[in-house]
Amino acid sequence: MARIAVIGAGMGALTAAARLAVAGHRVAVYERTDTYGGALRRFERDGFSFDTGPALLPLPAVYRDLFVKTGKEPLESCVELVQVDPSSRHLFADGTEVSLPNASRAGVVAALDEGLGAGAGKRWGDFLVRAREAWDRTRRPLLEEPLWPNWQVLAEREPYPSVPHKRLLRTRRAGTLAEVGAWELRDPRLAALLESHALGYGLDPRIAPASAAVLPYMEHAFGTWYVRGGLRELARAVYERCLARRVEFHFGADVTGVLEKDGRASGVELSDGSVVEADFVVAGVAPGVLERLTPGSALRGEGEVPGRPPAAARLTLLAALRGARPEGTAHRTVVHTPDREAELDALFATAADAARPTVTVLRPDDPGLAPADHEAVTLTTVVPARVDRPQADLAGLADRLLTVAERAVPGLRDRLLWHEVRTPADIADATGAEGGAVPAPALAAAGGRLLHPSNGTRVPGLFTVGGWAHPGGGLPHAGMSGALVAGLIVEGPEFRGSQ
Repeated sequence: MARIAVIGAGMGALTAAARLAVAGHRVAVYERTDTYGGALRRFERDGFSFDTGPALLPLPAVYRDLFVKTGKEPLESCVELVQVDPSSRHLFADGTEVSLPNASRAGVVAALDEGLGAGAGKRWGDFLVRAREAWDRTRRPLLEEPLWPNWQVLAEREPYPSVPHKRLLRTRRAGTLAEVGAWELRDPRLAALLESHALGYGLDPRIAPASAAVLPYMEHAFGTWYVRGGLRELARAVYERCLARRVEFHFGADVTGVLEKDGRASGVELSDGSVVEADFVVAGVAPGVLERLTPGSALRGEGEVPGRPPAAARLTLLAALRGARPEGTAHRTVVHTPDREAELDALFATAADAARPTVTVLRPDDPGLAPADHEAVTLTTVVPARVDRPQADLAGLADRLLTVAERAVPGLRDRLLWHEVRTPADIADATGAEGGAVPAPALAAAGGRLLHPSNGTRVPGLFTVGGWAHPGGGLPHAGMSGALVAGLIVEGPEFRGSQ
């Protein structure tokens, strides 16, 4: 039985802790804040309740597997999973709109033909077939196996099978997500639908590789799910599974250093000066934090894997509304920007705010989130990762979010009782990520820019887990990283992932 110290109580760290404990190890988690879950937090006021981090769950099989492997109670015995249908409603700049059924290719094709015109559905359906091929080519090396030592193979090879595009006298293939939209979908509304999946992770579709096609495919193939009571309930269930497996938790315990002895990790030092000895250390923290905790850069891949995902954050507005949620309201509505180039330049070039950004509006059909005859609505947009923003700027952006969201929620301002704004500074406080940045999933191609550092490090016995480690950001990916780290510790370097 090994002693394992886990730094942080984010979802990747929790999944690793549960798996390691059930394998017979003594696991202790040290979390600098007063609660678990990382970005999966909850805000409550006057009988209203809101998720302040991720609010929908793709690929729930990752957490189903966790609960099967760590105890007799399945996931559905611990939380109530609800499939969201329609998966999303999209309001485009030209006034058209479409609602997409959940996990139904035929339904999506029909909805797009009806909403956007004949042929739109077929082009999207054909795209999904190609996206599936990219998924099949990258699923194991990017999600289910430790990062290959020869990761350059993933960096150089574009797995998305682009359609040849003739332009003047040249034949080209799409290398970026924006080119897939322009050359293969051939409709700015379909392109906006495609690009919104990358934008949600802070990826610029103009430079994101075509392999980012796996992001909409994952949602289409495996559905979109909501956890009754909010996704904070998923964090609670994983935390309670850890407790049931006798994982120790120490909240308010700020780790200030990773100790080394004889060339390997030997424990952690806390801010009060105390030392915790351990045979393994698992760090569920952002790269900048880990670099402060180790004598030198411990990340394997740093300086080898060229760069990290672009840093972007989210601004979230929590709106308490009088009046009940209307029957038939979509859970998720995306209001697309009327000026794509201006929005992308604002996010990735000038670090300013777009005049009318793309806004995601969440209106869960969950009476437990608000008092009777009231509604809890969440508005989210992507913003540059920085925490030093003037309050006036934040207030102005919040006002623009309300204006944009009125397309999705008629009479929004008239119904508004109060609102609360959650900023990148709040994300930084919860997760420790610089600027409140939100990590993107690992993607192939693009020279390896969107790969993440390996779960193993240059310090034997020290491992990284969570969104900033392989295989990257997103709730499913965090759960997968926990499984990979547990496998590497339990089975050793020869571990090659789940079979």
